[in-house]
Amino acid sequence: MNMLGSVLVLVSRVLMGFSLAFLVPLLWAVALDEAGGGAVWIGGFLGTLAAGSLVAWLLRRHRRELQPKDGFLLVTLVWVLLPACAAVPLLLLVPGINPAKAYFEAMSALTATGATAFVGLDNLPVSVNIWRCFLQYIGGLGIILLVVAVLPLLGLGGMQLYRAEAPGPLKEAKLTPRIAETARGLWTVYFVLSGLCLLAYRWAGMSWPDAFMHMCSTMGLGGFSSHDASFGYWNSPAIEFVAIVFMALSGISFARYFIVWRNRSLNTLTRDVEVQAYGAVLGLSILVLTLLLIDRGVYPDLWQSLRMAAFQVVSLATTTGYASTDYSLWPVFAPVWLIFLGCFASCAGSTGGGIKMIRMILLVKQARRELVRIIHARVVNPVTLGHATVAPVIIANVLAYMLIYGASIVGMTMLLLLSGLDLVTSFSAVIVCVNNIGPGLGLVGPAGNFAALTDFQLWVLSFSMLLGRLELLSVLVLFTSAFWRK
Repeated sequence: MNMLGSVLVLVSRVLMGFSLAFLVPLLWAVALDEAGGGAVWIGGFLGTLAAGSLVAWLLRRHRRELQPKDGFLLVTLVWVLLPACAAVPLLLLVPGINPAKAYFEAMSALTATGATAFVGLDNLPVSVNIWRCFLQYIGGLGIILLVVAVLPLLGLGGMQLYRAEAPGPLKEAKLTPRIAETARGLWTVYFVLSGLCLLAYRWAGMSWPDAFMHMCSTMGLGGFSSHDASFGYWNSPAIEFVAIVFMALSGISFARYFIVWRNRSLNTLTRDVEVQAYGAVLGLSILVLTLLLIDRGVYPDLWQSLRMAAFQVVSLATTTGYASTDYSLWPVFAPVWLIFLGCFASCAGSTGGGIKMIRMILLVKQARRELVRIIHARVVNPVTLGHATVAPVIIANVLAYMLIYGASIVGMTMLLLLSGLDLVTSFSAVIVCVNNIGPGLGLVGPAGNFAALTDFQLWVLSFSMLLGRLELLSVLVLFTSAFWRK
């Protein structure tokens, strides 16, 4: 009980801070003179603030220093409770939705997944779309802190792997000595890029509300849009180019940008193994899909094929999930490859989802090492990253993570199949939710959404998004008896 009380004290503070987020859609509702919207946002602000204050007052005597074990519970509770608070205005302002859809939408927003259960986005109040997209921006802020500062302290997360690499950010004075300073530095980079993204979208032809919303969902790599057609609504090469640039930038660790700024040198980026692999995978995928689209006659010329391929590759690989066309109608290799990219292409320390490029690099190196050992059993052939040898314990951690990753996908898919959903939709829905990608295939493809799914299916996928965003282990450890044993 002492552990739970101490954790809830911190959760209450997070709730009080989160209450300020309701003021953003409130300002837009007032500025646009939306009928009745202002009262809902004021109620959301006051209700969340009151709930946090009440919990803090009731548990004011629970004061003790948190242990690493407490962090698992804290992180999971925050990511479970915040979507519940964020879902309340959606229930009140969006007609025809129920708690399952509202919670699914809020979870998708805060985990920067981008899967939506709403239809008729163009007809929703602007403040509602602002809220959906701004939640993804908040999620991006939280994700940066989570994957760069919090999970490594708990012994989890992709950034933990950088301890095997001498030039990595966690070896360079840990960015800054304290988590608070680290967060401020990373968020400064996030805010600067956000400002540039906002101005670029406006310059490319978006209205100020659309530019703000898509800046939020681009920097958070969430992919929510204010239009059902997503980027197909504008059909603008300039707007798509801006999106490609900032999605690609957001798919790289913000810790890298921080070190580039601090050292006044691009070497941290250009010499980084993960960034090099990230760029190579994006470039090669764009080339292959462009040639495929030309060969199959999907588009009439090279320019159109390159434009469509580049946008979809960067969008899906970074787990953003924007769409400028219905790529499910392309040759079957293309949509499957795009979803596969989203499972691993983004870098650790970015706002993207998936297993992260760093884990994929280590898996490939370990597989190659085992193939060599089959032929030369006595050869000394350690796995290296950059110029440093990767410790066997890190390889073991990656393999264990992948085992749990695969088991989670199979388990969630079987639940959806048991509920009556078809195989393609079930498997792709779980893949895109666990990896926080957004659109899948079948009923949940780029031309559809998750609105047709049952409440049970939406709850399963909401849990899948939570699992994927918190790197699986920090959630699943709560279900072990060892965690609760004193």
